[in-house]
Amino acid sequence: MLPRHLVIDAAQRHELAHLNRVMILAEQSGALAHELSQPLAAILTNAQAARRLLDQSPLDLEELRAALDDVIKNDKRAGTVIHRLRELLKKSNAVLQPVDLNEVTREVLDLTHSDLLLRRMPIKTSLSPVIPPVLGDRVQLQQVILNLVLNACDAMSAIEPAEREITLTTVVDDGFVEIAVADRGVGIPDDLLDSVFEPFVTHRAQGLGLGLTISRSIVLAHRGRIQAENNADRGATFRCFLPVANGQV
Repeated sequence: MLPRHLVIDAAQRHELAHLNRVMILAEQSGALAHELSQPLAAILTNAQAARRLLDQSPLDLEELRAALDDVIKNDKRAGTVIHRLRELLKKSNAVLQPVDLNEVTREVLDLTHSDLLLRRMPIKTSLSPVIPPVLGDRVQLQQVILNLVLNACDAMSAIEPAEREITLTTVVDDGFVEIAVADRGVGIPDDLLDSVFEPFVTHRAQGLGLGLTISRSIVLAHRGRIQAENNADRGATFRCFLPVANGQV
C-alpha cells in the first residue's frame, strides 16, 4: 500500500496519471458515445439531404452548399472529440510548453459536455479575459481540471438538481494563474480538509481514491500549489495556483 503521505516521483506520477485518465474515460464512456452520436447523426442527415438536393432540377446550390458546410462542421466536431480522447488515453512523456489555462478549461468542458447534461450539473464560467500562459503539459493540466470538475459533480450527487451549480474561475494574481472549481455540494468535513489530497480518500463507488492525490502531484510538478476550502454558504472550492511562464508577466 502507498504511504499515508504519498510522495509520487516522476515515474509513479506518469503511471498513475495514465491509469487515472483511463478510468475516468471508462466511467464516461456512455456520455462520450452520446457526444459523438450527435455530430454523426447530423452528418448522416445532411448527407441524405444533399443527396436529395442533387436529384432536384434546377439544382439549389445554396441549400446544397449549406448542407455540405454542416457536414464539414460536424465532422470537425466529432474529430475534435476523438482527438482529445486519444490525447488523454495516450501514454507519453510530459511536454512542457506555454499553455493558456482558459483554453484548457474550455477543452475540458467540451469533453464533459454530455456527461454534465446527463448528470444535470449546470456549470458556469468566469474566465479572466486576458491571462498569461503557464508553462505546463496540456494533457496533465486537462486531467487536473477534469478531476476537479468530476469531484464537484460527485459532491453534489445527493443535492436536488435545482440547487446544483459548478463555477470555474480563472484570475491572475502575483505571478500565478489561479483556476478555481467551486461546487454547492455537501462540503468537506473540517477534520478531513487537511487529508483530502491523501491517497485512497474517496466517496466514489468506482473511484481509486487517487484523483485528488494525482492532481496535487501534477500541480506540484508544475511548481504550483493546490488547496481545498469550504465555502461560506455551502459546498467547497478547490484552487490551483500555477506560475506564469517566464517573461510573461
